[in-house]
Amino acid sequence: MAVDDQVSAGEAIISDSHTNGVNGHTNGINGHTNGVRDHTNGHSKGSANAGLHPEKPKTGISVIIVGAGFGGLCAAIESHRQGHSVQLFESFHELKILGDIISFGANAGRIFRRWHTSSGDRISDRLRPLSIDLSSYGFNIHKFDTGEIVLNSKNPPADPEAPVFDGHRGEFHSILFHYVKDELCIPVRLGCRIQKYFETESEAGIELVTGERVTADVVIGADGVRSKARELVLGYVDKPKSSGYAVFRAWFDNSGMMADPETRQFCENGDTFNGWIGPEVHFLFSTIKCGTDCCWVLTHKDDADIEESWSFPGRLEDVYKVFEGWDPMCKRIVSKTPEDKLVDWKIVYRDPLMSWGATQAMEDGVTIAICLREAGRGNIGGATRAFQEIRYERVKGVQKTGETTRDMWHKADWDKVKKDRKSIAFPRDEWIHGHDAETHAESVIKETLAKVS
Repeated sequence: MAVDDQVSAGEAIISDSHTNGVNGHTNGINGHTNGVRDHTNGHSKGSANAGLHPEKPKTGISVIIVGAGFGGLCAAIESHRQGHSVQLFESFHELKILGDIISFGANAGRIFRRWHTSSGDRISDRLRPLSIDLSSYGFNIHKFDTGEIVLNSKNPPADPEAPVFDGHRGEFHSILFHYVKDELCIPVRLGCRIQKYFETESEAGIELVTGERVTADVVIGADGVRSKARELVLGYVDKPKSSGYAVFRAWFDNSGMMADPETRQFCENGDTFNGWIGPEVHFLFSTIKCGTDCCWVLTHKDDADIEESWSFPGRLEDVYKVFEGWDPMCKRIVSKTPEDKLVDWKIVYRDPLMSWGATQAMEDGVTIAICLREAGRGNIGGATRAFQEIRYERVKGVQKTGETTRDMWHKADWDKVKKDRKSIAFPRDEWIHGHDAETHAESVIKETLAKVS
């Protein structure tokens, strides 16, 4: 539903659409929930982590975060930094290293850089060895049919305070998960399936399938595109809609690549990044960790029915069909992929916005934690309205840039490209990557609260 002007006391933050809950106790940061209504910090091992961050005064605000993905973990860390009491609930029973490539721009790197650890380093220092290093290689853009390298884009100079990370989703996630659980000692409850979200005039809460009910001042729903929390916010079941595109994606070791003299070049000289762009299709291939790991994504038109599911085991024969008429190197690379490593991922939309990904979810987590601290426990509703006011337009704009880049590549006019090769360069928008979510939120929160409270 739309923002409720009568939002009161406790607040829940839920869903991908940055809308507030029925009574203002529910609000969304890409699907994350955390917290318990104990009005204490909730972290019994506080002495063990006291040196990790400069201590902010305890706010007395209890937070439930549902979902231990990147957005939920970030919301937990930032809520902890801002002095809130946090609990994290996740449906999976154990941590598994799953997934493939994920990218975090400089706007996320600033956040990682601020997270100090118990061993004296920072989370960004732990991510660096697992991330691709393209400082010398850059990014090669190939024409889809001839394989010609049309443009080599060099990476901009690295900013140590705003690093960029591209690596394995599961490996990055493991670092953050253990940081939350083992170093910050934030309570994490695994194997907890949420059957219901609820809110009253004074609190928000969750009900587990076991019947257990847990309440807090605010519930942050970070349970992804399948979010049950979203139903409470909107007041109806919001089914996903096909975007008309899908992505084949894979991550595998370099053994097959190294065994082939034609593909060995991509692995034997360190990290690489190559892209082939053509009509309604683009293929991106990377080698990571000094060429030992390989990953690729192939975005293409797709009109499959995604009523029930949108991630399926992929088939190499389907990938080969997309590559008909393309540079043979594309098929040669893909042929090294063990089929059990291939995923067919349908890109789906929600009204009014598509899920905007891990970096924007991290910016969400930073922002809501600051909004809650500044508003205080007596104005949770104002905090969540301020959060939406600060984040909505930026998130919508960032989402559109992904579509713009895709369309630029898929509809490239190659006669024009010959005259201006930089016309297909991967865009690096300063307003996106130069954004500092913490500094921005701190600079506008008082004015925004006055406007919405």
